Amino acid sequence: MIARTWHGAVPAAKGDAYMRYLEKTGVPDSRATPGCSGVYVLRRREDSVEHFLFISLWESREAIRAFAGKDLEKARYYPEDPAFLLELEPTVTHYEMAFGAALDAQTGAK
Repeated sequence: MIARTWHGAVPAAKGDAYMRYLEKTGVPDSRATPGCSGVYVLRRREDSVEHFLFISLWESREAIRAFAGKDLEKARYYPEDPAFLLELEPTVTHYEMAFGAALDAQTGAK
């Protein structure tokens, strides 16, 4: 399992609108790509900036390539991203999954 992480920052006033935009673009596009095992979006407000950490989980580098294109390290952007983001960060980061544990959805048990 490979985790692909991307960071973006928007003015805090645009945080909710950008989250809705991600829910229409990157989240469904990632999830619809064969080999995607999940998507998580984390948010953090820091003064007047809202930070987003987009984490997608993938079965293989080939699956990531189907989503991201030939250059796996290059960030993938959508047409309206420049209207939201303070900077178009050029790259993403990949991590090999070393350990993972989730709560049971029914019981909350670890």
